[in-house]
Amino acid sequence: MNEYINRQVEQRQRAWDAAKALLDTAAAEKRDLTAEEEASYTKINKELDERAARIEALKADAEREAKIEMATREIASQVRPVERAASTDAEVLRSMARGETRSFTFETRDVVKTSTGAPVPTSFYDQVILQARLVGPMLDTSTVLRTAGGENLQIPAQAGFSTAAITGEGTAISESDPTFSSFITLGAYKYSFLVQLSRELIEDSGVDILGFLATQTGNALGYKVNNDLTVGTGSSQPNGIVTAAASAVTGTTSGPTFSADNLIDLAYSLDGAARRLPGVGWMMNTASLGVVRKLKDNSGRYIFEPALADGNDRVLSYPVYENPAMASNASATKSVIFGHLPSYYVRMAGGLRFDRSDDYAFNADLVTFRATMRVDGNLPQTSHVKFYKNANS
Repeated sequence: MNEYINRQVEQRQRAWDAAKALLDTAAAEKRDLTAEEEASYTKINKELDERAARIEALKADAEREAKIEMATREIASQVRPVERAASTDAEVLRSMARGETRSFTFETRDVVKTSTGAPVPTSFYDQVILQARLVGPMLDTSTVLRTAGGENLQIPAQAGFSTAAITGEGTAISESDPTFSSFITLGAYKYSFLVQLSRELIEDSGVDILGFLATQTGNALGYKVNNDLTVGTGSSQPNGIVTAAASAVTGTTSGPTFSADNLIDLAYSLDGAARRLPGVGWMMNTASLGVVRKLKDNSGRYIFEPALADGNDRVLSYPVYENPAMASNASATKSVIFGHLPSYYVRMAGGLRFDRSDDYAFNADLVTFRATMRVDGNLPQTSHVKFYKNANS
């Protein structure tokens, strides 16, 4: 497996070198890419994305295999408790479909070991959240606070730190308290959707109903939650990270474009102490990342660095996160943000609630499931995340 992953990494690097060669040739001849070269460059970019996805999938498979092997060695034949636990959530869902259970709240479950040494399997809640993270990065990059209830939660925004001073012998030490400029309040906005299944599908024991519903729920809630945590207005919805971020750089070139210098300015608009925090990175959509791949600094070096090991691709040595909710690289849009992404707080209240109804689609003999979860988000320290805004046309 590792050898195959290494080959994929090497092939991705060769594809990246080929893309750079096309750009370098055009730059040396002081011209744009020809139609044929542009088609080749687009094809290579597609290959880069496909190989990146394949590498991540292979790494995840290898990690799962390693965990399974380790668990097998530890517990030998004592695997029956794990199998039983794995089916619990599926049984709950089938029970709801049969009318035996009307409603259920799936709570987050810590992945710990049981008394037998067997790892606790991934719950339905965790499968949904995993799928939600796949469709958008906000639940991955942010600081997530999980609370039992949905009462308002206040988080202070610090304006100044305590300071130290040289104190003479026998002299009283002056007090210096940190200052707070304001508080943000995190509530709990309800996100929900409906999905309908035929009774035949539910009653067929060969169907992975847990996996199917987890995928549907994760996609439906994940896209909407990620969108609002990114660009939400703060009015009857979360205050998105882009909305809350501070302005740093505005493009000077007319039209929907940015330069390597713009991104360098954006990176260094962040305070040095904040820039050194773990979790600092870029966020942009796929189209903007395609533009970044072509950019060079004043020394002729590409500012984009493909990931050759675990982790994300990098821009100017900082990880970059693709977010479909980010604005496209168009006139007067906030197309790129940079900063300490964990400074954005996401509040998740309670668990994932599932309800069922036989009446909603009675004439079609369909069972309707309703999923709801409560989420809010905001950025207390707005100076920790900055945005680039494209120039007006």
